[in-house]
Amino acid sequence: MKSSHQIEFTAGLFMLLAIAALVFLALQATDRGVVSGGGFTVTAEFTNIGSLKPRAKVNMAGVTVGTVERIELDPATFDARVTLRISDRFNELPEDTSASIVTAGILGDQYVSLEPGGSPEVLRDGDRIMFTNSALVLEQLISRYLFNTEGEDN
Repeated sequence: MKSSHQIEFTAGLFMLLAIAALVFLALQATDRGVVSGGGFTVTAEFTNIGSLKPRAKVNMAGVTVGTVERIELDPATFDARVTLRISDRFNELPEDTSASIVTAGILGDQYVSLEPGGSPEVLRDGDRIMFTNSALVLEQLISRYLFNTEGEDN
């Protein structure tokens, strides 16, 4: 029969391993280190960003290449100006790259997806992405469908 100290030690060791596993999983889930301080920034303007948030992913072909650093309202155009921080590893993005706000799954988080163009010139720090596609908002689609259906009945 095990002594009470051995049982307490085993239970404590099990708890420490469980806590360490939870901390490891939490750190992996935060996508830390995608762009750690370095990289370069580019901006893109969208008429509607949906529920895009700072620190959202910036993906290209399914690979995370950066993060959303800042979201502001342009006082002149009343569009959302999104600042993207792109990792230095991806510094050869063509100048005519396009940016779209897409949703991960039906109810998932929104992120920025980049599609490279064919220009020989590349994006540099502080450049602006000219070609953008705003977020698709489900509520707006439903209201358009209902409004159009109602109009056809009359």
